[in-house]
Amino acid sequence: MTADPDEVRAWRPAVPGVAEVLHARWAEHAYPLHTHDTWTVLVIDEGMVGYALDRHEHAALTSGVTVLPPHVAHDGRSVTHGGFRKRVVYLDAGVLPESLVGRAVDGPLLRDADLRSGVVRLDRALVAGDLLAAETGLALAAERIAWHLLGRPSLPDGGPGSAVARATRDLLDADPTADVRLADLAAALGVTTPHLVRSFTREFGLPPHRYLVGRRLDLARRRLLAGEPAGDVAAATGFHDQSHLTRHFRRLLRTTPGRYQRGR
Repeated sequence: MTADPDEVRAWRPAVPGVAEVLHARWAEHAYPLHTHDTWTVLVIDEGMVGYALDRHEHAALTSGVTVLPPHVAHDGRSVTHGGFRKRVVYLDAGVLPESLVGRAVDGPLLRDADLRSGVVRLDRALVAGDLLAAETGLALAAERIAWHLLGRPSLPDGGPGSAVARATRDLLDADPTADVRLADLAAALGVTTPHLVRSFTREFGLPPHRYLVGRRLDLARRRLLAGEPAGDVAAATGFHDQSHLTRHFRRLLRTTPGRYQRGR
């Protein structure tokens, strides 16, 4: 492990609410006191990071999720031999209520295995460019972070889950190739995005973004078997490009669209 700048990767995904994603692996780097205008949500994969937040010392550990609020000064340094590796998702300030800033300053480390898994899934979706999965992950992670910072109150039910789930499925089925946002579907149904995702998953056994990918793959398979070129099929069935179609095709059938087509 070295402090080579090539070990830093950052990008801005096309997901509303996500300002930036950063992956870094550093051996000796210590970054100076600074602030962000975003919420910083980070997981540590190796090592441990010591930092001062609003003049109080804390540690970011592999066992939890660290949440740093916007406009509050902090620094950071490795406190373990061999440095540290971290993944960070910077969220727009409006994703979480401003009223939670003080609570995050008081307790930035959230020890919650489910939340950590959720942030990791969000990060993986952002890496893969799977925007609908990332929107799902962001909604659930933000809700759970707020739940922690508010003292773990009872989550609101938000309405009849079965009716919401079936209405969501109807909207997705109306045009599986359409560019949709879960936030828009939730607003149309008068519920929150996390409630929509939870209701759909409870009713049908998988989250809405996976359901939609399955519908798109069904359409793609029919077009491939009809002899259409894979690139045209990807564009016609709601995938970003042929590589996006291929990635999901491999996950479902352990083969590529081309091989699948040649075997018809």
